[in-house]
Amino acid sequence: MTASTLKVRVARKEVEAADICTFELVRADGGALPPFSAGSHIDVSLPNRITRQYSLCNDPAESHRYLIGVLKDPSSRGGSKAIHELVKVGDVVEISTPKNHFPLAHEAKRSLLLAGGIGVTPILCMAERLATVGADFEMHYCTRSRDRTAFLDRIQRSSFVRRVQFHFDECSDDQRLDIAVLLAEPNAGTHLYVCGPKGFMDAVLSNARRQGWEESHLHYEFFAAEPVKSDADGSFEVMLSSSGKVVVVPKDKTVVEALAAAGTNVEISCEQGVCGTCLTRVLEGEPDHRDLYLSPEERAANDQFLPCCSRARTGLLVLDL
Repeated sequence: MTASTLKVRVARKEVEAADICTFELVRADGGALPPFSAGSHIDVSLPNRITRQYSLCNDPAESHRYLIGVLKDPSSRGGSKAIHELVKVGDVVEISTPKNHFPLAHEAKRSLLLAGGIGVTPILCMAERLATVGADFEMHYCTRSRDRTAFLDRIQRSSFVRRVQFHFDECSDDQRLDIAVLLAEPNAGTHLYVCGPKGFMDAVLSNARRQGWEESHLHYEFFAAEPVKSDADGSFEVMLSSSGKVVVVPKDKTVVEALAAAGTNVEISCEQGVCGTCLTRVLEGEPDHRDLYLSPEERAANDQFLPCCSRARTGLLVLDL
């Protein structure tokens, strides 16, 4: 354990909706937990030795617990299956201190919150925070069916329930979310927040950009990414600026894997280009960005990349390592 990690005990585990469990985590030594803000997540080290990121969905004013909600995803690479099946009440697990790559923009005059499925976890925390401070917002929550709608009772009992619209795939077409209509008239004072499955997020963000929303007003957090591979992928080299050491990255290896084999370890977590843990400065060369973490502007600058998934468009990348 390091200064940025904590030992926590699972105080409660409950079925929140079909295939969704919530886990209440308290500090193992009984002390107060570090503060967090709406949109924050923690890294959880699971019993199968992998680490996954889960959004905090309790009130940031609470210091005695963290609450996370996890979908048991059949396409999981082992994370959600492990926490559902291997983590029990009373178990002690290691987590990171909270990180926030998905914060609220406090200068926004109005906030539009869109949640798809388990993507409600950070969005709900945002809605509760905005309601607490009396901010103007509207929330749309899309799920397959009522029985797969996490936190349904919590939202219906909230003070802001009239600001929330539910959209269920199982119901008639007229109550489903029409993304194009909702985003048709961007307002200079409105900020958009979206979290959920990749297809849902892609649809929201592509519609927003097509209809003229400012990039700085688009806020999003992906949970997972599909590997991007191409038959045209080839080998390239990376140079460590601190030593001048050059490492060859074969076509079938990631930059992180090639560096590790050469004795240089880069801190990683999601291994999918989602969490930003391995973000590395690029001093020379042009990256081939394949992440879901950087904004279009950040990608265009080509001065940083995610070596867990991204590659190179040039024969050499000089890295700030």
